[in-house]
Amino acid sequence: MQHKPLFVALIGLALAASAQAQWKWKDAKGNVQYSDRPPPAGTPDKDILQRPPSAAPRIVTIVPAGQPASAASAPAPQPAASAPTKAEQDAAARKKQDQERDAAKQKEEERRVAELKRENCSRAQANLRDLQSGIRITRTNEQGERVFMDDAQRAAEVERARNVITSECK
Repeated sequence: MQHKPLFVALIGLALAASAQAQWKWKDAKGNVQYSDRPPPAGTPDKDILQRPPSAAPRIVTIVPAGQPASAASAPAPQPAASAPTKAEQDAAARKKQDQERDAAKQKEEERRVAELKRENCSRAQANLRDLQSGIRITRTNEQGERVFMDDAQRAAEVERARNVITSECK
C-alpha cells in the first residue's frame, strides 16, 4: 500500500489550496470582509480587494485564423455605449420607411416627367413634319372660324416646334 501516503498527500494539498482561497472585499458600509466564498452579487469590482487565484478574471483573446499572433496584443474594441431602445428602433424604422416612400415617389415622378417629355417630343416632331411638308394648315380663330395659316405664321410655328424639340428630345 505505497499509494496510500501519496493519496493522503494529494488530499492535503487540495485542502491547503482551498484554505488559501480567500476573498476580501468592502461591504456596503465600508467594512472589510473576509470569506472563502465570493462576495454577494452586486458588489462592485472596485470593492473586491482580493480574489483567490482560481477566481481571477481571465482575459481570453481569440485571434482569427490567418492573422498574426501580434493582433492579440492589440487593444480590444470597446463595446457600443448602449443598445438602441425600442422607441429608437421604431423611429429609425419609420424614418427608413419614409425615406423609401419618398424615393419611390421621386422615382415615379421622374418616370412621369420622362414620359411627358417623350410625348411632347413626338408631337413636336410630327408638327414640324406637317409644317415643313407644304400642305395648307388651318387654325380656328376666336370666332370659331377656320383660318388658313400664312407664311409668317407658318415660320413662327416651325421655330416654336424646333424649340420644343430642342428642349424635349434629349
